[in-house]
Amino acid sequence: MKDSAKYAKIVEWSEEDQCYVGSAPGLILGGCHGNDEKQVFDELCQIVEEAIELYHKDNKPLPPATSGHDLANSLQNIA
Repeated sequence: MKDSAKYAKIVEWSEEDQCYVGSAPGLILGGCHGNDEKQVFDELCQIVEEAIELYHKDNKPLPPATSGHDLANSLQNIA
């Protein structure tokens, strides 16, 4: 398994920004945005890969994983 698979990647529509916004909570601050949902997800995946490379290059431990916590189903139970 690649390190990038350890992090949840979220793409959602932002009414405020009127575009899709991608984020990887727990790994990167900020993210990316755009008008095409798939393009935003692809860009987000690349950003996650690059962030992980920087952690490795700087010999820093990766933040705790955010995937594998059944995040999608947990969010459904909030409503």
